[in-house]
Amino acid sequence: MNRNLAAVLLAMAVMATQPAVAQDKIADVTDMQALRAAVKADKKALVAGTLQLTDAEAKKFWPLYDAYQRTLDMTNRQRNIVFEDLVALNKPLTDLYARNLANELLAADEAEIKARRTLNNKVLKALPAKKAARYLQLEEKIRDVAAYDIAATIPLVR
Repeated sequence: MNRNLAAVLLAMAVMATQPAVAQDKIADVTDMQALRAAVKADKKALVAGTLQLTDAEAKKFWPLYDAYQRTLDMTNRQRNIVFEDLVALNKPLTDLYARNLANELLAADEAEIKARRTLNNKVLKALPAKKAARYLQLEEKIRDVAAYDIAATIPLVR
């Protein structure tokens, strides 16, 4: 945990010392391990550091962010229940149970897509287009890392 925190602090210090010409590079999060560590340490701080919002922008953005995170938590809980059921089952699935699990995963995905669409529309209205696009791209990268981590640990249905 301390190693992750140190890596995040170092990464933030490096980003803060970059020249103004390279300001757009702050949001260029391509090291997925560093992104994973930063999210684990404090996702909101990562987003704040990446977006560098003005006070007026922050007042509009953070309620949207918080509402979206609550929806993500709910959909993640839905997925986790399915995955826990799948992992706990130590035998091949019946066709009916497999169908139910697939439908539950699809329902969680649909809820997340609906929330993302709503977020996209609201963020594009609340922030300048570049900042909105930067946040939406960062959020997508964070979701991709989480999805990869889940995919790497969940076995295929037998």
